[in-house]
Amino acid sequence: MSYVAPLKDMLFNIQHLANIEQIAQLPGFEDAGLDTAQAVLEESAKFTEGVLAPLNWEGDKNPSSLKDGVVTATPGFKEAFKQFTDGGWQGLQHPTDFGGQGLPKTIGAACGEMVNSANMSFALCPLLSDGAIEALLTAGSDELKATYLENLVSGKWTGTMNLTEPQAGSDLALVRSRAEPQADGTYKVFGTKIYITWGEHDMAENIVHLVLARVSGAPEGVKGISLFVVPKFMVNKDGSLGARNDVHCVSIEHKMGIKASPTAVLQYGDKGGAIGYLVGQENRGLEYMFIMMNAARYGVGVQGIAIAERAYQKAVQFSKDRVQSRPVDGSMPGSAAIIHHPDVRRMLMTMRAYTEGCRALASVAASAYDAAHHHTDAEARKQNQAFYEFMVPLVKGYSTEMSLEVTSLGVQVHGGMGFIEETGAAQYYRDAKILTIYEGTTAIQANDLVGRKTARDGGQIAKGIAGQVEATEADLLASGSAHALAVAKRLKAARLAFIDVVEFVAGNTKASPNAVFAGSVPYLMLAGNLMAGWQLARSLLVAEKAIAAGEDVAFMQAKITTARFYADHLLSKAGGLRDSIVEGADSVTALPLDAF
Repeated sequence: MSYVAPLKDMLFNIQHLANIEQIAQLPGFEDAGLDTAQAVLEESAKFTEGVLAPLNWEGDKNPSSLKDGVVTATPGFKEAFKQFTDGGWQGLQHPTDFGGQGLPKTIGAACGEMVNSANMSFALCPLLSDGAIEALLTAGSDELKATYLENLVSGKWTGTMNLTEPQAGSDLALVRSRAEPQADGTYKVFGTKIYITWGEHDMAENIVHLVLARVSGAPEGVKGISLFVVPKFMVNKDGSLGARNDVHCVSIEHKMGIKASPTAVLQYGDKGGAIGYLVGQENRGLEYMFIMMNAARYGVGVQGIAIAERAYQKAVQFSKDRVQSRPVDGSMPGSAAIIHHPDVRRMLMTMRAYTEGCRALASVAASAYDAAHHHTDAEARKQNQAFYEFMVPLVKGYSTEMSLEVTSLGVQVHGGMGFIEETGAAQYYRDAKILTIYEGTTAIQANDLVGRKTARDGGQIAKGIAGQVEATEADLLASGSAHALAVAKRLKAARLAFIDVVEFVAGNTKASPNAVFAGSVPYLMLAGNLMAGWQLARSLLVAEKAIAAGEDVAFMQAKITTARFYADHLLSKAGGLRDSIVEGADSVTALPLDAF
């Protein structure tokens, strides 16, 4: 077995939690109801299962390679990318004005999960193009849009993000690449950029690099950074490709995972200067780049869900096939498939609950994004934008951290065979690790959650969302079923723990920043845990009604069981996290530096 897209679970979320029929009432999305979602997801499943998934292991064994400045993708990738672009998948969520399909993020995110589950290394190429498209749509001039967007949206060209430099990792104030203004309005760009995902390859005709650099005389620090479009090949007035620009790949990294995705070191201006075009205004580049980063951060969170799903499917299949030891309850006379053993069931349920909880959270966040951008009411747009922005660091941070636990459990279910590369379980574990690092580490997501999303407004948005959680608790109590009451109890305890932490963060960030930031990642994990658990609680309520109506009883019963497991085994961790944050800050920084 390779990969089977979890269509039923995705469509459940899209219909019942993300409320796709309400999204279809928004201007521009009139044809994007449940029927459209189902049709698109089914086609995506065919492509990802049949074309991308079989290439995943090949990419791990036979990564992209560099020779004489030319990067050649894993065999089969170039052909698969052509099928991907011919199918219109790159433009799924992008505007029809530039050749896209203009579908909601709620649908696009589910398709993105499939692509990443099937082949994460492959999926990174369109993910970076999505970010470039978003930045140009927001800040690009009409001329830049006309020159680049249609080919980016079609996938004929691909895009990259160029932030990091050898001396400037997450601290972009240290960026030293420079841009010199020219008489014709262009700029010449000089510098070295590292960690550039799909920064050079042979799958597309052109690569459109979005590059952070400093214009001569710009202020120091982040306030002096500008953003430039620097194409691999120059684009002629008639849209045809011209001369090669002065940007070259000097090496690609040898990595722990995502090996088929070429991570390039790019050199700008070795032969006189790479020609670049200013995006927006000078010195506002970081503002524009964050548009790309926010799109990419949500996408990386979906990658966490995707790799967790792939690891779960692999572990389930192995546990049904692997015969080892007699069941502890004596229910079988001899050795049995290991799925009969309680601890294996615990691991599989942990993998399943984490993955389904985070998938539901991401789906609801995507729905809020769609409403924030398309709702006719300004106040509704504002509220949905605030909700989405609060969820982005959780989707990115919590979903990727959980993917490490899930893929590790996947190896554990395989036992010794999981440590052997030929089974494939180890690849998912290795691929997952980068997700907690790129597009902003977990700590950076946590800093965002503390500073911009909680302390800045005194915790008002956080408390407002907690109020929505409380309303779900009331619905669970009204249900009165044993499962609903048990989940309500755990949800309430987690919500109260969350509120305590929000008040601690809002009340102490200025006066005691070290104390607050010592618990920033635990706060992110508590918040993500609560929000995912909340969505599974909502799922339980939907499933109870469906069972009462006799609809898809087996699937709905599994939903209830998964929600109950999440509440009992994962949501129950919230109290301990609360104590470590509110009461344990001093011990984090108590040890003298010379004692380490």
